[in-house]
Amino acid sequence: MPQALVISSHVSASRVGGGAQALALSALRIDPILVPTVLYGRHPGWGPPGGAAVTVEVLEGMLAGIEANGLFAQVDLVLTGYFASADQVRVAAQAIDAVRGAPRAKPPIIMVDPTMGDAPKGLYVPQVTAEAILDELIPRADLIAPNAWELSHLAGLEARTPDEAVAAARRMGRPVLVSSVNRGSEIGVVYADAREAWLAAHPRAASAPKGTGDLLSALFAAALVDGLAGHYALSRAVGGLAEAVAAAGGGPDLPIVGLGPKLKAPAPSVRMERLA
Repeated sequence: MPQALVISSHVSASRVGGGAQALALSALRIDPILVPTVLYGRHPGWGPPGGAAVTVEVLEGMLAGIEANGLFAQVDLVLTGYFASADQVRVAAQAIDAVRGAPRAKPPIIMVDPTMGDAPKGLYVPQVTAEAILDELIPRADLIAPNAWELSHLAGLEARTPDEAVAAARRMGRPVLVSSVNRGSEIGVVYADAREAWLAAHPRAASAPKGTGDLLSALFAAALVDGLAGHYALSRAVGGLAEAVAAAGGGPDLPIVGLGPKLKAPAPSVRMERLA
């Protein structure tokens, strides 16, 4: 069974962050190794989350234990998400280098979800943490997965529409999966690399649960681990996400466990459009 190293948040009572990604990867038969950067009780959007950030020393210790057990050589995917400090980002960068340097038959996929902000609030991590993600993780990524606001912040270009998102993505110099892209009454996800660009769009829901970006990253990464090309991975991932949002029925949390294998089944409501 493939293995994934997930370095991101653990939020006990909300289906967001690394905890949600670990559940989704498990449902898709990818064995997750979750290294939490924070231990929270609930999503901060509901109020004080409880818990605290994981210290750098503890983060380093967890990763050292995983490496000592020989698991870095077995990791097929590294997925990074939320970080509480720039020092945590640097520890994650060192772990990525160690995973890449471990003896293996096939190189791992490194996917960076630069979790740092959203419209209209802007940055919700310290500026120094956002800068560390840009300096330390983006150059190490095979693929980045920002939302439209984060892509605009990283690339220095607007990324609200599909065409804007493609232009901004190609400034990053690596494949990009960008969520929260507007197309009229639809909401979509754009995948762009040096050769092609695609939009997967579906009707905008009246309300969506928290954690949709986290789930999208996990579903797309799982499709890549399964060997799918970019636009096929996009169709499958956005289809699974649309299934999850519909199943939530306007509720606050994604029903990841209840959906199980349906996360792998494309939703008929997803419309694919080639952009370039």
